[in-house]
Amino acid sequence: MDVNNITKNVLMTSCIPVIPSADLEKSLRFWVDGLGLSVDREMRYEGKLVGCMVHNEHIYCWLNKREGTPIKQEDYEGIRLYWAPVNIHQTRERLKRLGYDVSEIAERDYGQTEFFVTDDDGHSHCFGVATEA
Repeated sequence: MDVNNITKNVLMTSCIPVIPSADLEKSLRFWVDGLGLSVDREMRYEGKLVGCMVHNEHIYCWLNKREGTPIKQEDYEGIRLYWAPVNIHQTRERLKRLGYDVSEIAERDYGQTEFFVTDDDGHSHCFGVATEA
């Protein structure tokens, strides 16, 4: 296998999702307090936070002020994120302590153990790990 040839064909090294938010300051409670991510690259307009990066050494997401109405429309699906936590039970309890309505942890027939939570912007987050045999 020619490693140099593989490297030449790699067009991207990462992808950073842009997550729309009605209220970035409020959203940071989920991303920082709930998921333990750090914040940097804050962008402000007239003193109000309109964008920032949330990350750790493995994950990067850009939070961006959602345009239009701050109220989630009834048919708004938004994005869905699937997270692979180090410890699914600790992650669930942390989010629950912060007041989020987390689902029960369930073992799925497709080999994943998962739970769901919806953040303050209405985005669905699934946390899953391979089900242990």
